[in-house]
Amino acid sequence: MPVDAVINIVISGLLTGLVYGLMALGLSVIYGVVRIVNFAHGEMMTMAMYATVLLFATWHLDPLWMLVPVVLAFFAFGYVLQRVLVNPFIDRPEHSQFMLLLAVALVLVNGLLIAFGPDARNVQVDYALDSYAVGPFIIDKVRVICAVVALAVCAALFAIFRYTSFGKAIRACADNLLGARVVGLNVPHLYALTFGLGTACVAAAGVLMTLLVDVTPISGPGYTLLAFIIVIIGGLGSMVGALVGGVLIGVSEALAGLIITPSAKSMLSFALLIAVLAFRPQGLFGRRP
Repeated sequence: MPVDAVINIVISGLLTGLVYGLMALGLSVIYGVVRIVNFAHGEMMTMAMYATVLLFATWHLDPLWMLVPVVLAFFAFGYVLQRVLVNPFIDRPEHSQFMLLLAVALVLVNGLLIAFGPDARNVQVDYALDSYAVGPFIIDKVRVICAVVALAVCAALFAIFRYTSFGKAIRACADNLLGARVVGLNVPHLYALTFGLGTACVAAAGVLMTLLVDVTPISGPGYTLLAFIIVIIGGLGSMVGALVGGVLIGVSEALAGLIITPSAKSMLSFALLIAVLAFRPQGLFGRRP
């Protein structure tokens, strides 16, 4: 197989992997601070994808223009969900948290099935088939745009946690919960902000994914599993690890589709997961317990 073709596929997988990384970043942020695994993560992403499809069908708005309003709406949704439903389960056993968020996931999936039916939906923009010619390589314009936007959203999230006062307060809660309470930080409010930010990240990824793939109501569990694979490879709770894990999974899926068959693209992802668990159980960027 020509080397140029392989490199072209790797570039495509890398660009898609950055969107995967943004999706997993939301899951990693929520766990890193709130210490709850959001088992409805993929279903929230599917909701964002359907919101984008619905707005596109109604007003013919480019998904990129819908990114900010959809992200803000899902930030509010995540904030309210945490304060009202998740917060009472913070100190309960992990199996109770699992059942709660699994129930939320089932409600979201079935709600989407009732509202939209089982058929796949998509968004067709004018530049969907455009590409950039860079030497011998042909790079999809849509994937480049999605990757750049995903990096911009990730950079904004890094800046929030590093430079804003409430971002530093959230980091304090993650590092030393007892100390944060002693100095008077409003921990439930900060937890809700974190959940909102994580939900906003997955919503942004959902908006971008509508430019790349079709969406069905049952897409959610697959995205949840994919996000888990990415954060475990990168290190649960690590923001950098989520991005690196997303890129690795994107490239591995692209190579599997090229070398083996597109239907076996998950095989290399799980092989990569097994290798990381065998040799570095805490993940590539995770901390040792």
